[in-house]
Amino acid sequence: MAKRLVFWSRKSHSRPETEFNEMPDDGHEDATKAAILEKVMKGRQPTDLLLRCTILDAEGNVKTISGQFKKSDLCAEHRLNARDLRKIDSRIPNLIPTILVRKEAVLINILHIRALVKADTVVLFDTYGSADSRLHSVFLYHLEHNLKAKGSGSPYEFRAIESILLSVLSALEAEMVFIRNLVGGLLAELEDNIDHDRFKRLLHYSRRLVSFKNRATLVQEALDEILSQDDDLDAMHLTDRKGNVPRQLHDHEDLEVLLESFSKQVEEIVNEAENIESNVQSTQEIVELILDSNRNSLLALDLQVSIATLGIGTGALIAGLFGMNLTSHMEAHPYAFYIMTAFSGGAALLVALTGLRKLAKIRKVGLSNNRGPSKSWIPLPLRGRNLDGWS
Repeated sequence: MAKRLVFWSRKSHSRPETEFNEMPDDGHEDATKAAILEKVMKGRQPTDLLLRCTILDAEGNVKTISGQFKKSDLCAEHRLNARDLRKIDSRIPNLIPTILVRKEAVLINILHIRALVKADTVVLFDTYGSADSRLHSVFLYHLEHNLKAKGSGSPYEFRAIESILLSVLSALEAEMVFIRNLVGGLLAELEDNIDHDRFKRLLHYSRRLVSFKNRATLVQEALDEILSQDDDLDAMHLTDRKGNVPRQLHDHEDLEVLLESFSKQVEEIVNEAENIESNVQSTQEIVELILDSNRNSLLALDLQVSIATLGIGTGALIAGLFGMNLTSHMEAHPYAFYIMTAFSGGAALLVALTGLRKLAKIRKVGLSNNRGPSKSWIPLPLRGRNLDGWS
């Protein structure tokens, strides 16, 4: 007995030590939390963060390619606040497009473009982690060409804004064509065969379509917001403000026409996305109806088999009654076997037909269960009216 107590005491003393070794180290957990917090807060320092920028001068030539500048230096050079650069800082995700008008510059953050436009300078902030270098190269080439085209008569900042919005519109149109081809091909495949893989792809494409529509809608709202602010439209004439050219408050027809044209084109893209989304939703509803119909058919088949089994069971019941070793005074009858066989078969057939007829009657779905004359086609306010007036 003493040995058992000693053995139990050793086991009880060794268990807490094992549990203590399995517990996570508090110091390691704190270090992990500190590393995660440092990673999250990275890029949020107000002055010491370096930004990569591409600068174009007043002649449209590239002055600096992917140069690194401090946020504090950019704020001091362009007379901006640190919170203004926060919206176009590529390390901080911004889902809502913005067009900020300041005293000497216009800050634009739309989709893949984050730029600072002045009366004689354009600063393009390189998007952090972007893999679409071709789109950026095409935009930079078009921006250089547009800024050098001084014969158009538009101010420097208007040409820069036009190039930016044109690149945004091209990106939206390219993605719209890609999504339309994906969804259109999948909907054509669903017309031939409905399976789990295609239905899963349809769900994925519908989510992607909704995300694209939301982004395009936000771009349209950003343009409409600028168009509704006369003060911002007037402040976007940076060349006139730099040269102290007097202007009236509502004298911004050229800029308004430029922004309205792009707003209408983005609205067309949004409408097309809504139409495709409507087609996807209609297809999903039709597919669900087809699946429900197939499910109902399988249930009806199961009920039909059950009803047929019930009829056979009824006939087997009669045969079982006469199959017992009891005297029924029909053993010597010459036609008893044939009579009971016909009676059992008739009873089984009658029960099966009655059940199948009842099932067919239940499966008939109508808008009204009334057997008599129905007035359901008459509008509800007029159903209680007769020839002499209201009943």
